Amino acid sequence: MQKGYQLNDLKICPSQGDLCPIKLFVNPDEAEKKYLVTELKLDEHTLNSALDPDEQSRLEFEPEHVALILKRPQNYSAREEFLFKVSSFGIFLFKDRLVVVLSEDIPLFEGKIFNRVNSINDAALKLIYRSIYHFVEHLKIITMVSDSLESKISASMENRYLLNLFTLEKSLVYYLNAINSNSTVIEKLKSNSSKIGFTQEEHEFLDDVTIENNQCYKQADIYSNILAGLMDARVSIVSNNLNVLMKTLNIITIGIMVPTFVVSAFSMNVKIPIQDHPLAFWIILVLALVSVAGFMIFWRFKKW
Repeated sequence: MQKGYQLNDLKICPSQGDLCPIKLFVNPDEAEKKYLVTELKLDEHTLNSALDPDEQSRLEFEPEHVALILKRPQNYSAREEFLFKVSSFGIFLFKDRLVVVLSEDIPLFEGKIFNRVNSINDAALKLIYRSIYHFVEHLKIITMVSDSLESKISASMENRYLLNLFTLEKSLVYYLNAINSNSTVIEKLKSNSSKIGFTQEEHEFLDDVTIENNQCYKQADIYSNILAGLMDARVSIVSNNLNVLMKTLNIITIGIMVPTFVVSAFSMNVKIPIQDHPLAFWIILVLALVSVAGFMIFWRFKKW
């Protein structure tokens, strides 16, 4: 799917036609890939890398454009079961146009940051910034989900919630790798800003992007360390809950066994005391109740 945009009053607006300065290709088909390779001279391998979620971020200089492969969070789906994945997208920066290739359709040019776009280069930098902001938003969601799972673990003995936490920890590892990979590209952009043709204002904005990406990486690293460091404690909580349940079951079992022993002793098929007493049944019942009461008093005294 192909979409066109143009700059109008410092804003990116949808547009029609082949002469749009900004073009977005969402999961391009074979015809669109052929157009990108033959008409726009995009490297076929680089184009495929923009659609490969396992591809590392990188920066390449081609004769007519600059190619950037970057990482971004993939839209979360409930069927993923708390696994937050990352995907790749490509930014191909020409002198007079910007081509963006990604695998899924998302609102790409929305948000406060796109209220003022000065140039094609500025739009490309703000796409990188939007990807970083997207990571930060997902980190907040992961934190909320983690807090919710922690409260459930405290009152549950199921492995399901622990497995969900392991999945979140795995997601943070993916995010750390992706953010660090983007950091390499951003540093290369800074060192080649004059070669690409960034203005002084765009170079300063690139410094802000670098700071935001570093803060995002540190935030993800902190969340990952906290989640990994507390996993043993959460496993201990589940084990403790199991021990409490077993203790309760033992109390119930022993509490039933004591009066059962009393009743069984008086129900043997041999001659026993008080068997001819008119209140023998009630005497045995009282002895059973007394044995239960004695057991409970002993249990309380020992503070088991």
